[in-house]
Amino acid sequence: MGRLAQTEGLTEIQQEILSTVRSFVDKEILPVATELEHRDEYPTEIVEGLKELGLFGLMIPEEYGGLGESLLTYALCVEEIARGWMSVSGIINTHFIVAYMLKQHGTQEQKDHFLPRMATGEVRGAFSMSEPGLGSDVSAITSKGVRDGDASDGDFVLNGQKMWLTNGGSSTLVAVLCRTDEGHPEGTAPHKSMTTFLVEKEPGFGEVRPGLTIPGKIEKMGYKGVDTTELVMQDLRVPADRVLGGTTGRGFYQMMDGVEVGRVNVAARGCGVAQRAFELGIAYAQQRHTFGKPIAQHQAIQFRLAEMGTKVEAAHALMVGAARKKDAGERNDLEAGMAKYLASEYCKEVVEDAFRIHGGYGFSKEYEIERLYREAPMLLIGEGTAEIQKMIVGRRLLEEYRFQG
Repeated sequence: MGRLAQTEGLTEIQQEILSTVRSFVDKEILPVATELEHRDEYPTEIVEGLKELGLFGLMIPEEYGGLGESLLTYALCVEEIARGWMSVSGIINTHFIVAYMLKQHGTQEQKDHFLPRMATGEVRGAFSMSEPGLGSDVSAITSKGVRDGDASDGDFVLNGQKMWLTNGGSSTLVAVLCRTDEGHPEGTAPHKSMTTFLVEKEPGFGEVRPGLTIPGKIEKMGYKGVDTTELVMQDLRVPADRVLGGTTGRGFYQMMDGVEVGRVNVAARGCGVAQRAFELGIAYAQQRHTFGKPIAQHQAIQFRLAEMGTKVEAAHALMVGAARKKDAGERNDLEAGMAKYLASEYCKEVVEDAFRIHGGYGFSKEYEIERLYREAPMLLIGEGTAEIQKMIVGRRLLEEYRFQG
């Protein structure tokens, strides 16, 4: 383990968890990641290993069978896992966003029912906001939940099409955001008439429960192995007790709270991928010779390595700060937006620099950097594009520094 991306002030338990995860990554993920990725194969054995380590319950409270760890511990674990293979971190990220939303906003019955089985990985989570035509414009969603009949405890009937579900096929619980207009007068702000539904389903593709279809995996440039899917609801019946928190109209706020955790996670992924690219670049620069000496001894390469190392360090520091802010119970949308924006941009740049250091071999599928080069762009658009992060950051800065003239 090198000097970069160290985290001060960790407890012995945190250090032990991270050491265990890093060892797992080095032994179980790195040796097989590129081969599985090229085959677009789901990493079943790796996921089973993560279950045995207890990582599916990392942030779930101890009373529900989890480890009850902080967002910082989780983010540092994600950083390590993404260093091995970013797709694996995606498998646990969506699971954790749903577990976090349940912990923060669920009814007692919902927590008791789902969290113990989520902690063991028996129930696997996915969450769904986006739709085919709207991207990051969540307030424009058209999927709708309508109560069947007048009774307050009646079923809801859901209709609509969702897009970009990570774990869409392998999950057994999906938190789905829909519009529900009940009790809201005409002209109510869109974000005040949204509800999160907890939809249970069978894993797999096709019709996974009556009224719910997962059409199949979306073919992607990178971020392979993990299943990314659509979700189609056609008169899908969901009981009223599966409204997250038991009250309609709170879905937008619940999802945004989850996404703040998700943005710290995406920042952590960017840090992990950038670290791996730096490791590959600095190792190759010392092995490859040109003009009678290792290319690492050429000033042009040393300048590149200096920039890469600085970016790895800066992104890590910002990510850690955003996680610690959320752990302290403070609002962290500004810090999470900054961390996600910077880490994803720096990740892309560090990966490209490592790719350039590899020269022609970087273009070969035999070299790991080729895989990272296809994975890094996902971070620029996942959990809100870079442009969305800048909008969030800009608005929050204007709130904090309002001109008092």
